Amino acid sequence: MVDTTTPASPVYVIGAGPGGLAVAAELRARGVRAVVLEKSDAVGASWRRHYDRLHLHTTRRLSALPGLRMPRRFGRWVSRDDVVRYLEKYADVHELEIVTGVEVDRVERGPGGEGWVLYATGGRRLSTPAVVVATGFNHTPYVPAWPGAESYAGELLHAGQYRNPAPFVGRDVLVVGAGNTGAEIAADLAEGGAGRVRLAVRTPPHILRRSTAGWPAQATGILVRRLPVRLVDAAASVTERLSVPDLSAYGLPRPAKGLYSRAREGAIPVQDVGLIDAVRKGRVEPVAAVESFDGTKVVLADGTRVSPEVVVAATGYRRGLEGLVGHLGVLDQRGRPRVRGARTVPGASGLYFTGFTNPISGMLRELRLDAARIARSVAR
Repeated sequence: MVDTTTPASPVYVIGAGPGGLAVAAELRARGVRAVVLEKSDAVGASWRRHYDRLHLHTTRRLSALPGLRMPRRFGRWVSRDDVVRYLEKYADVHELEIVTGVEVDRVERGPGGEGWVLYATGGRRLSTPAVVVATGFNHTPYVPAWPGAESYAGELLHAGQYRNPAPFVGRDVLVVGAGNTGAEIAADLAEGGAGRVRLAVRTPPHILRRSTAGWPAQATGILVRRLPVRLVDAAASVTERLSVPDLSAYGLPRPAKGLYSRAREGAIPVQDVGLIDAVRKGRVEPVAAVESFDGTKVVLADGTRVSPEVVVAATGYRRGLEGLVGHLGVLDQRGRPRVRGARTVPGASGLYFTGFTNPISGMLRELRLDAARIARSVAR
């Protein structure tokens, strides 16, 4: 039950994913009333939409949100369904005040530059002293504007629409994008009976074992993230060569640029959960990047023309923040928040962001840390 002695104007948290729930729990623990606004009908909406095979690449122990451990029965690498169960339980345990079916369209400064006003569905205008934007890293599916794609005769879908390999048994599939999602979907298709699986790669990814001799890659990411980039790049190169086979002969060469250098640019290493074996066995064929479409053909960067029945675009997401806060000068050129956690942009005090980075130390871990920092700042 919400304490009725708390101020009438709550802090609003936009988004009931793990970041939003963690901030709301930390605020409540400090006696600050927080109301979470969620446009869907349940918490963890983006997690519910992920493909069936998905498990966290971070350990259970290092992925828990503040104030509630993940159950041991979930195993070391927690499944998508168990993440959803955990988020539902988290909201109940912390007695969070969540309003579903409400989408915030725009955030504006309050009268006289004090506080904030949220414009939401149903003509709502909600005043608040502070607002936390936690709408998620994977908000708006992105598909490049490939020439000819609109008239492609085959089936073109974004990775966000992929669930499992059952609809693709016996079919020729091209997966575009060699990040974690593309790599795992390609392996899933190969293991699930697709007739042929190609993986279109523009820039070869760094590939790491999720765990080596029981030591998780995430733990290494936590230890090295504040070390000099060149030092981490050199150490990672040695680790990769010792633990991951050279796939150059299969069309997937080792990257030229260092692992941490690329991670700082947003290219997180691929955690191997089947791709290496699938490539070595010929069940996933790395090919050049997609350049355009031509009827039933897909034209690759090396001039090759292939004829897949299905193209799965594992080409990422956009944050989708421009309409919400783009007019406030708080976003960078890529449409991402200029700050995170307890920091705010000058002239935008009381406006916080969480969950818009993808660090090598683990997103859920960073969400937990950000939540405490934001709550302390708001409470002050």
